[in-house]
Amino acid sequence: MKRRTLLRGAGALMAGAMARPALVRAASATTLRFVPYADLALLDPIITTNYVTRTHALMVFDTLYSLDASYRAQPQMVGSQDVLPDGLTWRLTLRDGLRFHDGTPVLARDVVASLKRWSGRDAFGGALFATVDELSAPSDTVVQFRLKRPFPLLPDALAKPTSYLPVIMPERLSAMPATQAVAEIVGSGPYRYVATERVPGSLNVYRKFEDYRPRQDGTPSFTAGPRIAHFDRIEWRTIPDGATAAGALRSGEIDWWEQPLVDLVPDLLRQRDVRVELVETTGLIGQIRLNHTLPPFDNPAISRALLAAVDQNEMMDAVAGSDPSIRRGPAGIFTPGGPMASEAGMSVFTGPRDIAAAKRALAAAGYNGERVVLLAGTDVPRINAVCEVMADLCRKLGMNLDLVSTDWGTVNQRILNAKPLDQGGWSMFGIFSGGLDMISPAYHLAARGNGRAGVPSWLTDAPLEEMRAAWFAAPDVGAQKALAANIQSRALEVGAYIPCGQYFQPTAYRRDLDGMLTGLPLFWNLRRSA
Repeated sequence: MKRRTLLRGAGALMAGAMARPALVRAASATTLRFVPYADLALLDPIITTNYVTRTHALMVFDTLYSLDASYRAQPQMVGSQDVLPDGLTWRLTLRDGLRFHDGTPVLARDVVASLKRWSGRDAFGGALFATVDELSAPSDTVVQFRLKRPFPLLPDALAKPTSYLPVIMPERLSAMPATQAVAEIVGSGPYRYVATERVPGSLNVYRKFEDYRPRQDGTPSFTAGPRIAHFDRIEWRTIPDGATAAGALRSGEIDWWEQPLVDLVPDLLRQRDVRVELVETTGLIGQIRLNHTLPPFDNPAISRALLAAVDQNEMMDAVAGSDPSIRRGPAGIFTPGGPMASEAGMSVFTGPRDIAAAKRALAAAGYNGERVVLLAGTDVPRINAVCEVMADLCRKLGMNLDLVSTDWGTVNQRILNAKPLDQGGWSMFGIFSGGLDMISPAYHLAARGNGRAGVPSWLTDAPLEEMRAAWFAAPDVGAQKALAANIQSRALEVGAYIPCGQYFQPTAYRRDLDGMLTGLPLFWNLRRSA
């Protein structure tokens, strides 16, 4: 069945049900219908950095700590913490009433197993565990860290609210290797995932977890504070066509469209029953990732020459139009406006874009017509837009470009291929990261030099890794900012990737929804007004 036909059928069913107004009101009050920006294909948040999986994980799982709107770590599953004066022993006591969706209690040994699995994938987790001498469960309710050296950012690491979340699963699931997806989705969060109702490419369903006990203290702020589930059922409906999604939102067939197309926002703003707001307040930042293991980008001089030719304004014009209210730039390595942003090395973006000079720089760097394979995810409009601009620039520079336009899922599979181009390898691909994922060296995966252990791009650069390690050991924020500036300078010098600019993606939802939190798409504390 075509999706447009399906939605018309749903509308007809709703119209027919008008003869039963009490049933319609009851269903409306207890069911939330949400359209994510992409289909939820991967369910385990430890095996992917996909944001749609992150949003799903925040509904289903819980974490030991959480972040408030000021990015301060607050206890979430932790009831109390005891840190010895030397900073080497942390005893975390779980709060009462924590239960998994399968009915079993959350025990300290579940936490230990979950964090060990998480640390094998996450960069912040890896930095924490590099200082861990022993992680144990002295009792069912106490988790104990014994450290080799102080790590004051321990709560911040365990509060990480985005890609590779430190979620807590039952021990039997956390025994799975970090590179292999778990067989079941069993969390202890306010909503449970209903696997039996999944329709791949179309529908995912969640139900309120009746045994969830929210924190009794604190104020809802970003991911911190009480997490209260007001809806009995939440349906994620995948609608790739923007016009169809906009029509469904206007008619009330859906309640919340995560990422409306920028071109459709003006019409939505005119709708009396629709709100358009900014929820992800750190924005989205475009990147062209480079494969540093293959020619031509195994040569940093070629990466630098290309970096100096890119026009971030042109990139963002293609993504979001010319409205300055939803753009910020130029974007460097760290999130513009964030605590680690600086002007270090930013002169590369501010001068006039000179194609002739860029051609000369490429030739001087040694570019000799090597084939360049650019992967473009066409079903994610913002990614397709920056790839089209990048492709046009490469052609103007005389590069031997092979533009591969395909769906985003195929791009995600292909970028794992580290083989030569004639064996399915690649040279460049476009991607967007949330500003939260680029806000500091603790989170930023693409600003690293850890080679094959890192994200696809696989840059090997010892100075970047040394500065990142020093950042974790910095005594204060001032020292961290100085090191972040050095990291930015170095990342731009070696051409770690090409920043494409930052824009702010609005969300759109029905006006009768109250309690929308900011920071990320969050479903707790959201309710329908009377």
